[in-house]
Amino acid sequence: LHTARRKHALPANRPKCRGAVASETQMQFETTLPAQISAISGAVDSVLYVVRQSGRAHGKEFEIEMAVREALANAILHGCHGDPTKHVECGMDFNDAGGILIVVRDPGQGFDPAKVPSPIDERNIHSEHGRGVFLIHRLMDEVRYERGGTEIHMRKY
Repeated sequence: LHTARRKHALPANRPKCRGAVASETQMQFETTLPAQISAISGAVDSVLYVVRQSGRAHGKEFEIEMAVREALANAILHGCHGDPTKHVECGMDFNDAGGILIVVRDPGQGFDPAKVPSPIDERNIHSEHGRGVFLIHRLMDEVRYERGGTEIHMRKY
């Protein structure tokens, strides 16, 4: 992996990277992981490593880590139904404005985010599920869904 000034090695336990390209104005990073919960930590470690090397998210690493963990877990559990033969993709883009865009996509049928019940509604307060989407929206500066809900775009400034 190259940053604008020097080479860096990714953490040893990271998932397979498809590519990383850097210049003075933009860096792109993509990785694919099997639809297994055990693969989440390695993918998150790789994302955070690249985020830290970019120098663009100082003090915001926790928010990015939690949002990526939730998005990957949702893609694995709901988009892939935990089928380890399926894969989840995670990509990242750094732009000139200093923002970080993280995209997580799965091969599932998608969902309508407007139909996800609010976990702060008193009827759902004791539910064991349904907090991931809520947390992602609270942790990131912008969130949008593409491809019928099979792709989440999360931006942090």
